[in-house]
Amino acid sequence: MEQPNVTGDGDAPLNLAFWVALGGTGIAAGLFGDLLMWVLFSVEHLVFGYSSGPLEQAVMRDGPLRRVVPLLVAGVVGGTAWYLLRRLTKGEKSDVDDSIWNGDARLSFRRCAGTATISEVVIGMGASMGREQAPKVMAAASASVLSRWLGLGDGQRRLLVACGAGAGLAAVYNVPLGGALFTIEVLLGSAALPVAVAALACSGLATLTAWAYLPNHPTYVGIPAYHVSTTLVVWAFLAGPLVGLLSVAYIRLMGWVSHRGANGAWSVPAMIGAFGVLGLLGLQYPQLFGNGKDAAHDVFVGGGSLLLLLALFALKPVVTALCLQSGASGGLFTPTMATGALLGGFLGLAWSHLWPGSPVGAYALVGAAAMIGGSMQAPLAALALVLELTGTASNLMVPMIVATVLATAVSRHVDGYSIYSARLPEERQEPPARAV
Repeated sequence: MEQPNVTGDGDAPLNLAFWVALGGTGIAAGLFGDLLMWVLFSVEHLVFGYSSGPLEQAVMRDGPLRRVVPLLVAGVVGGTAWYLLRRLTKGEKSDVDDSIWNGDARLSFRRCAGTATISEVVIGMGASMGREQAPKVMAAASASVLSRWLGLGDGQRRLLVACGAGAGLAAVYNVPLGGALFTIEVLLGSAALPVAVAALACSGLATLTAWAYLPNHPTYVGIPAYHVSTTLVVWAFLAGPLVGLLSVAYIRLMGWVSHRGANGAWSVPAMIGAFGVLGLLGLQYPQLFGNGKDAAHDVFVGGGSLLLLLALFALKPVVTALCLQSGASGGLFTPTMATGALLGGFLGLAWSHLWPGSPVGAYALVGAAAMIGGSMQAPLAALALVLELTGTASNLMVPMIVATVLATAVSRHVDGYSIYSARLPEERQEPPARAV
């Protein structure tokens, strides 16, 4: 934070050319968000007959063959398409995080467009990855192109690409504040006034533009307005450190599979095998299909037994890791949120046998925020995202803050990595600095 009364912009001056580029990036983020979500929904409708409501219900209507075969086809299509794309665009960049943190923030538009489209297709066929990666990539690629056209400097391009990436997240989930805080906390690590103003403007414009196709209400609808209780606050103090430790394990798992993922022609059989395992597990647990939104929603509204929540909490990270290890490209935000919601629901339901007083959905919301904060190393973004995604979680702010702060602090003390930094190429990672 650069206060009070700092008037300079540093190496990223907010001049007229930058604001023109920022406006174009926000509009591009919203439009690409609409286009990519249309691709996702169209594939889901074609494969599962899904049009509205929970995807898991559409999956459950199908027989065993109709559940497994689409994922095997997704493995063939995704594995082959990514192999050809990466071979034809060898040396071109599409990793947004790496380009911002370790590069010059220049991205290949054609490689980004290819990987974003393939990602939404395979997720629409049931792959367990987050849908936000594709619009994040395309918004960042648009920012890279606009910065070149308008002759922006290196600092301006880096800021613009980061704002675009956050705006892509904001557009598809209707979370303008959460998208801006994602830019500030995760991508840039700076709350300087010029960064905050640019991030908020870009995410807000992207969200507004995306309303042309996507709804302007919270992503998770029908969540009750839960209230704080003493038992929930005490539970938050106890659960926060545990969620932090499990966040470390989750981060290490995603980092490990990312560094040892299949590549080259091996990605085709690897993807078929990974998606096939997901399909077989989905015979028993259809909630594992897709990004995890339905699983999170179910527990947010109070659904799920103790054993079901435990099983889904254990399996969701595994199937997501299998998809990433096979060479697939997708996001981690919603799988992480779903994992936290399932964990919070399980721990809360168990706690309620000792001290009743709060519904399972309240524990799930607190657990989701804590897992996001610990895994992303971004407590402010975690809280804002849960608030905006549900529209009803503000009553639980105090226990959410308690659990999120403790989970983030424990995760930071043990490792210091996030689900994004842990996936960077190993030669570009440095051990996080520790306070003495």
